[in-house]
Amino acid sequence: MADLRVPTLRWAEPPEGPVLLLLDQTRLPSEEVELTVTDVPGLVAAIQSLAVRGAPVLGVAGAYGVALAAARGFDVREAARSLAEARPTAVNLGYGVARAVAAYEAAGGAGEAAAAAALAEARALHREEVEDSERMAALGRGLLGELLPGGRYRLLTHCNTGALVSVGGGTAFAVARAAHRAGELRRLWVDETRPLLQGARLTAWEAAREGMPYTVQVDGAAGSLFAAGEVDAVVVGADRIAADGAVANKIGTYGLAVLARHHGVPFVVVAPVSTVDLGTPEGAAIRIEQRPGHEVTELAPGVPVAPVGAQAYNPAFDVTPPELVTALVTERGVVAPVDHGGLAEVCSRSRSYEAPSGNGMMGP
Repeated sequence: MADLRVPTLRWAEPPEGPVLLLLDQTRLPSEEVELTVTDVPGLVAAIQSLAVRGAPVLGVAGAYGVALAAARGFDVREAARSLAEARPTAVNLGYGVARAVAAYEAAGGAGEAAAAAALAEARALHREEVEDSERMAALGRGLLGELLPGGRYRLLTHCNTGALVSVGGGTAFAVARAAHRAGELRRLWVDETRPLLQGARLTAWEAAREGMPYTVQVDGAAGSLFAAGEVDAVVVGADRIAADGAVANKIGTYGLAVLARHHGVPFVVVAPVSTVDLGTPEGAAIRIEQRPGHEVTELAPGVPVAPVGAQAYNPAFDVTPPELVTALVTERGVVAPVDHGGLAEVCSRSRSYEAPSGNGMMGP
């Protein structure tokens, strides 16, 4: 379960009408402030500004956004379209929106009953994400135990994948936390991570609250850590996984995968099945979000760090080919090697699937 004093996301129904309350991640780590969202444009703005971010929680937010539109009498179909397009690389967002819309339509597509159905589906997805986080943490820790026998390992992580990206314990960070609580984590290396320093601001904040041994580093320092033999495994999340096993994740992930392969270090991706997009055939087909250039050229609004007029290349994500991924940990089992067959099989399992003894790894 998440250990946040202020929940990442919650639904509330004050007298003036239902609202969605979001922990504003752009204000962390200095302040824990909730945003009150009363309509879909407000939620879209919160998603695009990264006030709420992270693949699993975006799915839940999208579902609640549909429920909010239905409850307040807005055009649900238009709301669904704008929500799904708010961050195009993150497949979970569209997944959550689609689930709530399907429930809304099945209940008549209008009126109080349909609105209640959309809200019930959003709450169901919310509960599932909590359960899935716990299962990924257990499976991921088991996998690390097999890959790195003896424990006391040093993990490198990128971006933020803890409770802030999930209504549960998270994805990759949840695995690191499980290892820490079992006394198996020697050090968590935290990349600062572009575009908004999600690692330095958010992962370090969560690690400190957990009492983990952690160190923040600039993204460009990762190579020197590998060269010094200071990394035992890389554990990251994902925003979309194509049918061939290619992984779209925060910019800088691909470089870590190349370094890991060169140095013989396991590279593990932790993500729920809802992040797997079997409709996208390969990594090259994943649409990559381009962020505003000022996030690179300005230290803060109006505080330039580059010459006026400098062009900036600022993709939010990159794509790691499947041959560089040691294993994919999902709530329904571990896939290794990561390929179309393994992904399709794990996606076909029911949520109630129980892994056999060990970590449920697939493949030879």
